[in-house]
Amino acid sequence: MEDFTDICNLFILRLNLKSTNMHFDQQPTSPFKQKMASYTLPQQIQQLGLYPFFRTIESEQDTVVKIDGKDVLMFGSNSYLGLTTHPKLKEASIKAIQKYGSGCAGSRFLNGTLDIHLELEEKLAKYVGKPGALVFSTGFQVNLGVISSIPGRHDYIILDDLDHACIIDGARLSFAKVMKYSHNDMEALEKVLSKCELDKIKLIVIDGVFSMEGDIANLPEIVRLAEKYNASIMVDDAHGLGVLGKNGSGTADHFGLTDKVDLIMGTFSKSLASIGGFIAADLDTINYLKHNARSLIFSASIAPANAASVIAAVDLIQQEPERIKNLWDNTHYAMAALKNAGFDTGHSVTPIIPILIRDDYKTFQLTKLALERGVFVNPVVSPAVPSTSSLIRYSLMATHTKAQIDRSVEVLSQIAKEIGVFENQIVRSFVG
Repeated sequence: MEDFTDICNLFILRLNLKSTNMHFDQQPTSPFKQKMASYTLPQQIQQLGLYPFFRTIESEQDTVVKIDGKDVLMFGSNSYLGLTTHPKLKEASIKAIQKYGSGCAGSRFLNGTLDIHLELEEKLAKYVGKPGALVFSTGFQVNLGVISSIPGRHDYIILDDLDHACIIDGARLSFAKVMKYSHNDMEALEKVLSKCELDKIKLIVIDGVFSMEGDIANLPEIVRLAEKYNASIMVDDAHGLGVLGKNGSGTADHFGLTDKVDLIMGTFSKSLASIGGFIAADLDTINYLKHNARSLIFSASIAPANAASVIAAVDLIQQEPERIKNLWDNTHYAMAALKNAGFDTGHSVTPIIPILIRDDYKTFQLTKLALERGVFVNPVVSPAVPSTSSLIRYSLMATHTKAQIDRSVEVLSQIAKEIGVFENQIVRSFVG
């Protein structure tokens, strides 16, 4: 993975380390084996004691998890509504396994469509306010299949430059011309649109809620420009579903613009507490995607247990709207606490709160020390973001308690003081 290699190289250069010598019984001969054997950067970071990935959890994904047999406060989860442990979702999954078995043994296109998949699609379409929906095996595959199949060779895909990686990869698979504009910069978007041919497909693909920054796409202005330049809009609502809009129905509903958005994409691995993804649109578009989205046609369908748990989750969200209220109460409480502690939380207005550290090495330090003291958070460093924008991704769940939030802020604040995070902010403020 090139991004991780770049991250590791940063540390190697910074700490002036030499490459680890790996020993083999026999020297690799093929270029493939040579490349695999020479990739030792993760091991070097592990030797530094700063490796922050693939941390093993030994329990349910809840506000408290078990790591190495110890209780750890979880502030790095996408389970915004805290439904992964809910008894109704577990019960629905078990019943689905008893009825359908553990898997479908085929793609939706051939033998892998169950009546429960159709039930789920009907429920999702109604939930987000579109005529139809189509379920894929993962959210990543939704974006790969949809974005690559709709625009053709002479069309355009227009991206916010902070769009998620799966949006970017979907665009790479297309034969269309890919154009980007600066994050949430509507003047830049209009400049891009003005360069496109009026009679070609111009698909603007955006995150509804941006997954690292926690801010929301300027959808009203994007809609205005799309109408002006005859463009279409796809909203990736992976982090907006269950968070924004009536009963958590998403970013488009939040702005009252559902009818103005052509495609609404969502995942099941966040608020809906399962695995999979979907696209919602008009029936002509759903029909086209059923027969042209390669990541749907050539992938096995989601397991019955997953489909059943998502149905239960959507029902539960609508039956218990207080979950979303609790999530927002926790978000406002945590945001205020982090700011009062001296942290820079950027432009976030959602349960995704970036704690800006602005130093890759200190970001890894803070992540490691926080885990040792019982708080799980996620590091985001270059090249995922510029090194001057490296951050801790702190995310809330509806089921967090105020006491848990207070403890997490206390731990993070103490570590930040120890490693000089606030000193960096004072210097930056003075220079600015």
